[in-house]
Amino acid sequence: MVMARREVLVQLDDDLVGQLDEIARTRGTSRSALLREGALAVIDADERLAADRRLVDAYRRQPEDPALIESAARLAARTVPEW
Repeated sequence: MVMARREVLVQLDDDLVGQLDEIARTRGTSRSALLREGALAVIDADERLAADRRLVDAYRRQPEDPALIESAARLAARTVPEW
């Protein structure tokens, strides 16, 4: 499925453009494709960070029960296979 694209003007210094062009050349792709890949990586990283924050907030609202953790540790110690 082909998605519509919008042209976006981005200002980069010459050194950064040179580095991007070298990576694109090495990968056999275009600078635009490389920048799209980079944009997706930034979005993915931001989504992961938001998920981590939600998880931390959930634990702050309802911390783990120390008795449950201790019980799980004892169970794990008894059921770990001998190496």
